[in-house]
Amino acid sequence: MVKAVFTTKVNPTYDDLPMFRYHFPRTYLNQVTAAVGDWIVYYEPRRSSGAAGSRGGRQAYFSIARVKSVQVDEKIIGHYYAFVEDYLDFDEPVPFKVGDHYFESALRREDGETNKGAFGRAVRSLPDQEFDAILRVGFAPVLSPARPDFVVPGFADEQELFQRPIIERVTKRPFRDAAFAAVVKTAYADTCAVTGLRLINGGGRAEVQAAHIKPVASQGPDTVRNGIALSGTVHWMFDRGLISIGEDASILTADRFIPQEARGILSLARSLRLPERPEWRPHPQFLKHHREHVFKGRS
Repeated sequence: MVKAVFTTKVNPTYDDLPMFRYHFPRTYLNQVTAAVGDWIVYYEPRRSSGAAGSRGGRQAYFSIARVKSVQVDEKIIGHYYAFVEDYLDFDEPVPFKVGDHYFESALRREDGETNKGAFGRAVRSLPDQEFDAILRVGFAPVLSPARPDFVVPGFADEQELFQRPIIERVTKRPFRDAAFAAVVKTAYADTCAVTGLRLINGGGRAEVQAAHIKPVASQGPDTVRNGIALSGTVHWMFDRGLISIGEDASILTADRFIPQEARGILSLARSLRLPERPEWRPHPQFLKHHREHVFKGRS
């Protein structure tokens, strides 16, 4: 098994859905197959799509996942799918280099410039120590006690933080919950996407909560695209299917189930307040699941 970097655009040229699958040509079959059972880091290039001259990509590593299997694409000859699990967004995108330091040493030429040939490969092997270094930066907000609402219970002890392999720490449920909350709150600027309220208590803690759209119990992934920032009461209503989100981002309500005391909260809510960046917005697949399997107002 070998760790790797998988490159995918904001608007992928291939049939990528990073939290579930990665689509690739035969060129990378050996490298992807070698990564089965191991971890990969997703990288977002400068080009945001396959269109010539497209820009807007962050040129940064943005998430991790574990490769579960590789299967042939039955529709396109010479193409394959890598199916992944345990997807988790970084709380901070990690630039491919900081100053003169390249997180992937293979991307740096002897003269210190970028090795464009290596950079042009969509799948690249990644040594364990370089993988660990990327994770330490990407999850720094959760590993650090700088924000009280991102502190992970049970992970503050120095022995825990610095002696256990980082991948063992970040795959535990308490850490995943904290990382998910951090990236969702950042995407929504600590603001409830339904009410527009942004409340910060005296201890600097954001009162808004991170809600999974497709529940974890239903194999909903820990990705910002499966999350919405909601105030406590709205979160409770969303989880119980009293409200949902339409295809056009409209707020749907199951009026006969909503307590009278809670209706005032929704009186001005018409549509979901979406994150600025498209890659942070809820994926239609997860919203559809909530409408069809959780929402009580469906006919």
